[in-house]
Amino acid sequence: MNVALKALGVVGAGGAGFPTYVKAASQVEVYLANGAECEPLVHKDAELMEHYPAEVVGGMVRMMEMTRAQRGVFALKKKNQGAISALRPHLDAAGIELLEMGDFYPAGDEVEIVHLATGRLIPPGGLPLQVGCAVNNVETLYNVHRAAQGHAVTDKFLSVTGLVGKPSSFWVPLGTTFGDVLERAGGLREKDFALLVSGVLMGKLSFDLNDVVTKTTGGLIVLPRSHSLVTRKTTPQESQRRIGKSACDQCSYCTELCPRYLLGYDVQPHKVMRSLGFNKTGAELLNPYADLCCACGLCTLYACPEDLYPREACLDAKADLRAAGIKHQQAAPPRVHPMKDGRRVPVSQLRRRLKLEEYESAAPLVEAPAPNRVRLLLSQHVGTPARPVVLAGQRVHKGEVVARVAEQELGVDLHASIEGTVVGIGDEAIEIANEREQSRG
Repeated sequence: MNVALKALGVVGAGGAGFPTYVKAASQVEVYLANGAECEPLVHKDAELMEHYPAEVVGGMVRMMEMTRAQRGVFALKKKNQGAISALRPHLDAAGIELLEMGDFYPAGDEVEIVHLATGRLIPPGGLPLQVGCAVNNVETLYNVHRAAQGHAVTDKFLSVTGLVGKPSSFWVPLGTTFGDVLERAGGLREKDFALLVSGVLMGKLSFDLNDVVTKTTGGLIVLPRSHSLVTRKTTPQESQRRIGKSACDQCSYCTELCPRYLLGYDVQPHKVMRSLGFNKTGAELLNPYADLCCACGLCTLYACPEDLYPREACLDAKADLRAAGIKHQQAAPPRVHPMKDGRRVPVSQLRRRLKLEEYESAAPLVEAPAPNRVRLLLSQHVGTPARPVVLAGQRVHKGEVVARVAEQELGVDLHASIEGTVVGIGDEAIEIANEREQSRG
């Protein structure tokens, strides 16, 4: 089955896209399903669990068998009662526990989920495997179930919310342009827009409707370009540094509300902010306090009363540490802060702070027509980019391999997401068009 996961293109669907066959080859005590969707305005996992419970649980059972897990825990938010009702009979039949979580951010952090489910704390800078656990997103588990039946990963499940005519969730072929995705959600309601891809806090900002869906795209959130979130995310790095250097009063709220700090990890953004005041000396003493940052964005977008950029300072500091070959070693084992539970940030409160309430809506599952053309990126996840094994002008069927990675390389094969003809092969992508697109062209 491990070979099939690689050959059929299964990677983590909820984060960086780590190849799933690697996790499947490990041995763990506890296997955890992550359905704790926590980014504001993203609702695709809730819809997936409610409408495909048998497939998701089936994939989890497969992963438990491969990892020889003795215990299975399915984590999702208590508020998602539709998903819980759909999942419960399948979980009960498989002997898998249900962990109902509160609606806080970032509930989907795997370090948080491992601690809530097992009471264990992953070693600083470590992996769940080190405490006998493995974690996968629920869409990844859906894809594992499909792979067991011989189906390659060709489509992505995502939600589209915000300023669109019909907020909804649906499947789209990999390589579909953002423009086509938005059309399937009723089109844009505002011409001067911005797209937050996969989340308003940890997602990326895009203004390009020709960007395409990949295996890790969680959804699209459409906001007006004038929204304060967009303004903040487009502030130049030099301005962020200059403002932080002059205005940070070391209140330490960024640290006191940091989810990783509250779990006992040595993350202290307020100290990293001090490094902005140094040029050639001092910063190396403060940058290590950023090494265990998970980049959740609470410090920048919620905690800081001055609207400064501690998350970005931490990311810069981590880059400097990597360049210098420095790995921070936390002296003491993590110990949960006594105020941790009292400092959790409810998603509803986060939406209000970020001025997102008017864009919150359900995203019910709908059918969406396939596009006439796709652009499949050769690098969509952690690992080696796939190399084309098709030629321009070649006819391909949906699910057919169009690019491969070598057996010894970290990565997965790539498959045609629509039926059509290869119309372009470049260093970064393969383009496929069907007959309607070709005749129109």
